Amino acid sequence: MDMVETVTHERTQPRALSAASATPRQRVGGIVMMLTSSASNQTGAALGAMAFPTIGPVGVVAVRQFITALVLVPTVRPRFHGLRRDQWLPVLGLTLVFSVMNLTLYSAIDRIGLGLAVTIEFLGPLTVAIAASRRVVDIGCAVLAGIGVIVLTNPGPTTDILGIALALTASVAWGSYILLNRAVGQRLPGLHGTAVASAVTACAWLPLVGVWFWTHTPTPTALLLAAVCGLLSSIAPYVADLQALRRVPAAMFGTFTSINPVCAALAGLLILDEVLDVNEWVGIGLIVASNVVVSARGLRRPREVQPNPEERRPR
Repeated sequence: MDMVETVTHERTQPRALSAASATPRQRVGGIVMMLTSSASNQTGAALGAMAFPTIGPVGVVAVRQFITALVLVPTVRPRFHGLRRDQWLPVLGLTLVFSVMNLTLYSAIDRIGLGLAVTIEFLGPLTVAIAASRRVVDIGCAVLAGIGVIVLTNPGPTTDILGIALALTASVAWGSYILLNRAVGQRLPGLHGTAVASAVTACAWLPLVGVWFWTHTPTPTALLLAAVCGLLSSIAPYVADLQALRRVPAAMFGTFTSINPVCAALAGLLILDEVLDVNEWVGIGLIVASNVVVSARGLRRPREVQPNPEERRPR
């Protein structure tokens, strides 16, 4: 190929889509994808909660883990042999975090409702973001989020302490997931680490699933609801987030991700008939506002690093 042909070839090749080169129309498409991702994630969680009376949170989480592995492993085709010790350690850490994060979140949803559980869980990524900053405004956001938790839970004699503790445990697991996922991303290419972790998690759950479903006989409807939960809350959001990150800045992505608690509250209301009190909506608003301020500070930066969408959503 001579120089003229090379130049012509380069001019006719479409440029890779990125947030920096995206047109206004493409950015609007990215925003739609982010909203779709949040709606899909929380709708899936609400549908999964409908299976709780039959197979409980453990059954729903188990099916969700298997669905995630069944989709990720054939798609990514990770290699399991030849992994070094420094690669296996964070992968095994992800395996533990996957289980703790999903099981405590869904157990919290069963006790205190979808909107409250997801909102409290969002303290995890917020804490990670604030811990990496020494800005006064971010410290103020931490205080605001703390006030939001108090308003949201309205501590009293009838407060479900266990449900709140489960949601807080899920938030700690999500924060740990973000840190572990970054380590895995540095040691394994692409989604290989996540795919390996999902496969190991599914295998680890097999004995528990056998015992659990022996005592909690699943129905076709419950299994279908749990499977749809896995697709809507894991696979669909990942695809949508990946496409959105090619169209919008990272800070905008983080800001729009902060609407998940609102989507969770709406999904709980529309699908599960969970009506929130005024104090609960106010608490959700305070925590969401904290997330928005911390995420939006990156909009003023001229250069950015695109985040891994896996870091923003529990799996």
